[in-house]
Amino acid sequence: MSAYPVQPLGEDDDPRFTLGLVLDVARVLAAHGFPDLTNPAVARGGDLVDLQQALYRFIYTSREETP
Repeated sequence: MSAYPVQPLGEDDDPRFTLGLVLDVARVLAAHGFPDLTNPAVARGGDLVDLQQALYRFIYTSREETP
């Protein structure tokens, strides 16, 4: 059985899924040589939102639900 997807902790929100989480993941990616989305000179409009959506899909959506 897969560890992901997980069920959110709250009915409307999961307090673990924050902007801080997205920024932490962005920093880890940058440390591995990917573009630094925390740097406004590098990030383009929507980059952090795209990362946030990708994380949300990975964490909370089963493969059967993903188009």
